Amino acid sequence: MPSFTSRTVTSTRHEWIIPAAEPWGAVGAEVGKAWSAAEIAYREHYNLPADRGLADDALRFHVTDDAIVITFTTEEPA
Repeated sequence: MPSFTSRTVTSTRHEWIIPAAEPWGAVGAEVGKAWSAAEIAYREHYNLPADRGLADDALRFHVTDDAIVITFTTEEPA
C-alpha cells in the first residue's frame, strides 16, 4: 500500500502594473495608488483588518523594462 498522497493546487497571481517607461520612470502617486489597491485586495482575500500589519513579504514589487508590477499569489485546492 502506498504511503504517499497527492494534490493539485491552482495558483492565482494578482498584479497591479504601473507604467515606468524611460527616461521618466513611474509617477510616485501612481505607485502609491497601486500599492494601496494591492494591499486592500490582499486584506480582503485573507480577511485581515485594516489595523493589522501585513507580513513583510505579503506584496512583491517587480521592475520590468517599462513598468513596476506589484503582485501577490494565492493558492486554492483544484
